[in-house]
Amino acid sequence: MRSQQSPGLAAMLKLSVITCIYAFHTTTAIDIPLEVLGHVNIEQLPTITDQAPSSLIAFPFDESFPVTCEAKGNPEPEFQWKKNGEDFDPYLDPRLMKEENSGTFVIPNNGNLTEYQGTYRCYASNKLGTAISKEIEFIVPNVPKFPKEKLDPVEVEEGQPFILKCDPPTGVPPLQIYWMTINLQHIEQDERVSTGLNGDLYFSHAVEKDSRRDYCCYAAFPRIRTIVQKTAMSVNVKTRKGDRSESANAILERKPSLLTPPGDSSEKLLVKGEDLELECIPEGIPTPQVEWMKIGEQLPVKAKLENHRKLLIVPSAEQEDSGRYMCRAKNPLGEAIHYFTVRVEGLPDWVSEPESQLSMIGSDVQIKCSARGVPEPTITWRVNGELLQESPAANRKTLGDTIILHNAKASDSAVYQCEASNRHGKILSNANIMIMNLQPMILTNDEEDYSAVEGKGVIMHCKVFSSPPSTIIWSKDDSSESVQGPRFTVHDNGSLEIHRVEKGDAGQYTCLAKNTEGSSAIDAVLYIKDPTRIVVAPEDLQILKGTTAQLLCLAEYDKSFSNDFELLWEKDNTEIALNYTENSRYVMEDSNLHIINISHGDQGVYRCVAKTPVDRDTASAFLMVLDVPDAPENLVLSEHKSKSVKLKWIPGDDHNSSPTEFIIEYEENKWEPGNWKELLRVPGNHNSAVLKLHGHVEYRFRVYALSMVGKGPPSKPTERYKTPPSAPDKNPENIKIEGHLPHEMDINWEPLLPIEHNGPGLEYKVSYRRQDVEEDWKEHTVKRHSFVVRNTPTFVPYEVKIQAKNNQGWGPEPRIVSGFSGEDFPSAAPDDVDVEVINSSAVKVSWTRVHKDKLHGHLGGYRINWWRLRSLVDSKKSHGDKHSLTFPGDRTHATVPGLTPFSEYSLIVMTFNGRGNGPGSHPVNFKTPEGVPEKNPVFRVTGVKRNSVSLAWAPPLEPNGILTGYLLEYQLSTYPSTSYHLRRTDGAEMRCSNSFILPPLSV
Repeated sequence: MRSQQSPGLAAMLKLSVITCIYAFHTTTAIDIPLEVLGHVNIEQLPTITDQAPSSLIAFPFDESFPVTCEAKGNPEPEFQWKKNGEDFDPYLDPRLMKEENSGTFVIPNNGNLTEYQGTYRCYASNKLGTAISKEIEFIVPNVPKFPKEKLDPVEVEEGQPFILKCDPPTGVPPLQIYWMTINLQHIEQDERVSTGLNGDLYFSHAVEKDSRRDYCCYAAFPRIRTIVQKTAMSVNVKTRKGDRSESANAILERKPSLLTPPGDSSEKLLVKGEDLELECIPEGIPTPQVEWMKIGEQLPVKAKLENHRKLLIVPSAEQEDSGRYMCRAKNPLGEAIHYFTVRVEGLPDWVSEPESQLSMIGSDVQIKCSARGVPEPTITWRVNGELLQESPAANRKTLGDTIILHNAKASDSAVYQCEASNRHGKILSNANIMIMNLQPMILTNDEEDYSAVEGKGVIMHCKVFSSPPSTIIWSKDDSSESVQGPRFTVHDNGSLEIHRVEKGDAGQYTCLAKNTEGSSAIDAVLYIKDPTRIVVAPEDLQILKGTTAQLLCLAEYDKSFSNDFELLWEKDNTEIALNYTENSRYVMEDSNLHIINISHGDQGVYRCVAKTPVDRDTASAFLMVLDVPDAPENLVLSEHKSKSVKLKWIPGDDHNSSPTEFIIEYEENKWEPGNWKELLRVPGNHNSAVLKLHGHVEYRFRVYALSMVGKGPPSKPTERYKTPPSAPDKNPENIKIEGHLPHEMDINWEPLLPIEHNGPGLEYKVSYRRQDVEEDWKEHTVKRHSFVVRNTPTFVPYEVKIQAKNNQGWGPEPRIVSGFSGEDFPSAAPDDVDVEVINSSAVKVSWTRVHKDKLHGHLGGYRINWWRLRSLVDSKKSHGDKHSLTFPGDRTHATVPGLTPFSEYSLIVMTFNGRGNGPGSHPVNFKTPEGVPEKNPVFRVTGVKRNSVSLAWAPPLEPNGILTGYLLEYQLSTYPSTSYHLRRTDGAEMRCSNSFILPPLSV
């Protein structure tokens, strides 16, 4: 820092440059910065830095009571005390504990404290002036006690009102009143019996049970940890047992009147911030009801009713809560009314609190002080603790709420006190007025380095302390010209702010501070850096609970900040602590954030923060955690009917996976207790359903939600709901009519489920009749789920119906199903059977269908049986195995595959139904043509000589025709270009031979 003395500023500098007039200023007290005190010893007015609260209560359980007063100043302040307006020296009382260089003294709790009770004020003085504390009241509370007294029993007629007086002793508030018995059982309070604000116990009318001998009023003072008990009171209610006539009852009834407050109207005065409490306790029979209103307005929104509507409370009353209130107590015989006029007044409150000032010699100083309150506060001025009129000054005058010091001198430095008071309290403010001249002292370090990012702003500091205020001028690179332009701002505190920094702004800057007493200057260097920028930002993510989420983030920054760059993650504006322990769920790898085992609490906004000492960039993403919906809650059954009920529920948290369906399940405790079954599904945007139920069942219901994530947990079950017995709702289904024997018909059906019985005594009525003739229904009642009709014609059509019945009645009219009686074997074979050879191994078989009258049942299809008679290679016949193929349905031809070539076969065709096969047709013989022979089962080399090879083989097991010869193929492996040589033997020669010698082979 560079400084220079100056004789003054007779002529103001006329510069069209950016400047700032700067002076040290505070609204409380003038603190000379330590940096200034290190260079020059500047005297300072005293300032109170700490003091005891305005009310200091000597609780009996505390060991001591510090009366605090601390202050600072230069020279160090000295302390004096006044008690009740008179001088008080704590050092003259050896019982008091004192501290060095402090105004604080401590009152020990080891004797009679009442002599210290009073109002104290601390004065902190040095040669410049005196600061004073607020008044401190030291209160020594008495131990509250009820007087010892003998109370006469309270005698009261039944139906008459009465009051039990508490009259609690005074003590440190708050006071809490309890009415209990000797055994500490609370007296029950209701609309008839209640405790008033004054602690009395009010009875709207006496009843027989009010008679007792141990009514006790307990007064509790929690701040002094004390509870005191009043002497027990006795109440005797005289009943009217001898007169129970209607006229006697009529005498008991009466219109309301008020036990409290008395009269028709009253006034209520309270201080702003206190709770407004208005009370109306009525008497009468029947017990009156109390209503409240505010005349001409609505009751305050924050108003609440307590003590069975007898007490109106408006918490923290404001000025607008003033007005006229009314309570009305009513019963069928009349009403009683009381009006309250409420006035809310207020403690003094600053409108303009006097401010400490540092002013130059010769200036005019204004000290302003004004306050508001109800009633209007009185303003009292003091200077250095003395009343203003008792310390006159020629250059000081008072105009309204302002003190003016004309042509102030250094000797006018003082502490001014302004005190505003009304009947509710006082407020005090000290204002340090210092008159002095001081050349500029720049408190910011010289040669400070600043870094800024292109396009952003930067502030370079130049903190100055001086009197009169200094003119601040900033210049760049030793230029005599001041920096100027719309991007440059010099603030009141001397700092230079550059908006939207450019590369050319880099360089050295000088701050020059001047006033009439001299000048000072410092230099600062500005560096321009590349901006920090996030190039890969995290993206919004939806992820399932319990899995791992990965958020990506990559940033670029000025390389000069390699050691100062930091990348961190925040969740919902709170930095995530990365401790890298084994149990940590947050892991950062290469600036990417991994969140392990995602939970619901992990949902939120995650922000990646890339920062250097001069700038930062952020990018955010929303992590949405998906999970199955929570269980529905608050299941309620309504609209109860014999066979239905309405179920409502409140959906649980969907965890970002909206329900697609709600599934309602039921459990009953008779047939399958503990087994939950699905009853109904409703769309996911519904929260109620009408459930159709069966009779004679005790149900419980529960609901769970389905979403795209999965199935949520079920709700808690409802209470049991029992339906009355009723007739069956349905009849059996899946009726099957079968005939296993020619003259019988078996009827089977699927029985009703136990829950579908709808009541006890379930039976089935089976009705049947022939369909092809006119006849009446034949009926049978059975308990099982099958029935056999005997002595029926073979395979004739029947109509059948089955109806359910229980002790409550019949089920609905059943539907009719059709079927046939028992089948018999077909009695005829297919005619005109013909065989057409397709190839050496397959033939086509055709026939004429059997007439339906010969089927005696449902046509199942046709069956072809065949067998091989002989091979045509020799004439010897051998009956081969029988083969069979079944062809279902009504048809007149089929193909039989897999035959052996060059063979003779025989086949028959028959039809079949549900009972079995009919007779076979006349056999038809046919022959298959020759086919390709099977391969030789044996082929081997039997001998090898120099120029020949002997071969042997076996003939095929099935020649599939007349053999005409063998084909022999071979090749010489040493001449791959000549693939093979063929030699064909004579057919006649080879027909019966199974060996051969190859002719001479070349070597």
